[in-house]
Amino acid sequence: MSLPPLTATQRVKPHLFEGRLALIFFAVFISQGVYLPYFPLWLEAGGLSAGQIAVVLAAPMFLRVITTPIICALADKAGDRADVLIGLCAGALALSTGYFLPVSYGVVLGVSLALAIVWTPQSPIGDSLALSGVRRFGSDYSRMRIWGSVAFLLGNFGGGLILSHTSESIVPVLISLGLAGGLAASFLAPRLGPPRQASPLSPAELPDVAPSLMQPYFLYFVASAGLTVASHAFLYAFVSIYWKSLGISDSMVGILWAFSVAAEVGIFMVFTRLFGPVPATTTLILAAVAAILRWVAFPLVWPMGAGIAGFFAVQALHALTTGLILLSMQKMIAETVSEQRTGAAQGVNFFASGVGLAVITLLSGPLYEAVGSDGFYGMAVVAALGLGLAIMARRSAPQRGLWR
Repeated sequence: MSLPPLTATQRVKPHLFEGRLALIFFAVFISQGVYLPYFPLWLEAGGLSAGQIAVVLAAPMFLRVITTPIICALADKAGDRADVLIGLCAGALALSTGYFLPVSYGVVLGVSLALAIVWTPQSPIGDSLALSGVRRFGSDYSRMRIWGSVAFLLGNFGGGLILSHTSESIVPVLISLGLAGGLAASFLAPRLGPPRQASPLSPAELPDVAPSLMQPYFLYFVASAGLTVASHAFLYAFVSIYWKSLGISDSMVGILWAFSVAAEVGIFMVFTRLFGPVPATTTLILAAVAAILRWVAFPLVWPMGAGIAGFFAVQALHALTTGLILLSMQKMIAETVSEQRTGAAQGVNFFASGVGLAVITLLSGPLYEAVGSDGFYGMAVVAALGLGLAIMARRSAPQRGLWR
């Protein structure tokens, strides 16, 4: 299926296109770099129980699995995606001020649900703009997108430093400041008109192409990746709380989070060189094995006297347990799914990983209340299920060379 021809306006590359997209990615991700490690700490300081924290974190995950594809599809139909991005950024900033209200379970849950609707689609819409530049002007996607990872890392590190000199009460302020930066950057979004190809998260074509994707290899692969990603839920929800309970400072918590992100960026930089000739199922299996080792080791680090150095070691495995999973999935889709079906394949992957992460996050609250850090052993079981499905994917792989 050929793409519609470019109009005369669409052939003109906007001034500083790559730099403007890099700035947008940076501004969008820096608030997320504060939210993921420190929002649970703020919730705990506000008096919420582990079970309530799990619900506040998981409920938006369930919601965004439904709302994000819809908003991305609507953005594709808008006159210009830049206008949609500006509206989403403005809405996110306005809704984030709800966290300044007196902390209560109901208020925080309501604000978090509303915020998820307008916050989550910002990154995929940025991706959509960047990919239009790749197709039209030959822009380098990785050189734009990497600034999102840099911003996330800085959010981890900088947030920890700020908390070490203040308190958890500063977290909503930092999130809102980050979202304000995102709104400011969104006004620089290049105006490219509607895309010539639907968003990777658009569900529009899924009903027509579902039969061609319902093959054992694809389903096993997506389910395996989804479970391995979901096994990180306990870490995302409670590792900052766990580290603080050990007496680790806020600044060191930030450094540990930032180190894992740096490791993930590292695997992005060397993946093609190290794993280019390797079958996608092999890297999928490697990621699941690394996840099992990581979750088994995590609760043993402190009791065995490995200290901070031990946590740095298990955080280094983030390169494999997250980065390698993402790259393996894209490698599989590129090798086995036709370009016309790529959007639907990405949509299935988004749904599987999103639902899995939400379910395990919801279960993580009672698990942490019951057994504390030993809950990581439960995540090892989830990753082991992912490993089993990865092996089944390997056995059902098409006979043609997936390593090409």
